[in-house]
Amino acid sequence: MKPSLPDPTEGDRSEPPSGPLLIGWKEYVAFPEWGLERIKVKIDTGARTSALGAVSYELREVEGRGLFALLRLALRRKQPKRLTLVEVPVLRMIVVRNSTGMPEERPLIETVMRLGPVSKRILLTVTHRTGMRFPMILGRKALEGDFIVDVSKKYLLRRMTKSE
Repeated sequence: MKPSLPDPTEGDRSEPPSGPLLIGWKEYVAFPEWGLERIKVKIDTGARTSALGAVSYELREVEGRGLFALLRLALRRKQPKRLTLVEVPVLRMIVVRNSTGMPEERPLIETVMRLGPVSKRILLTVTHRTGMRFPMILGRKALEGDFIVDVSKKYLLRRMTKSE
């Protein structure tokens, strides 16, 4: 049986800094559970939920384990043909409003994100972000309690995100 995970809305993080960290409007994050480093993200305080762009994804039911998604991710804008495959459990399907205001059904997943010295479990929706400048947007729920955004700055935690 899989060990129970902490509630992702609780903001579980490792070794908390002495207060919220200052970040810019774009930063690099890592996804240690997936072995991914230096993924460029746009910090979007207008979005409640974070969204991860997938070139495509397949949903499949695994007997006794629930719904899983096989994600095909193009994480480097200059290398759109270089795909990373990630298989992840789907918590549930949810309806969110996309950037044009239209309701869209998306898989909801969770993973550990590292931004600078902060590692925390976050929720992500999966969507098609082909043609967007960033493969991911980081929304308010992933930021709350840990970060303050300076919209005039970028990559303030660049050196802290990479694994030592």
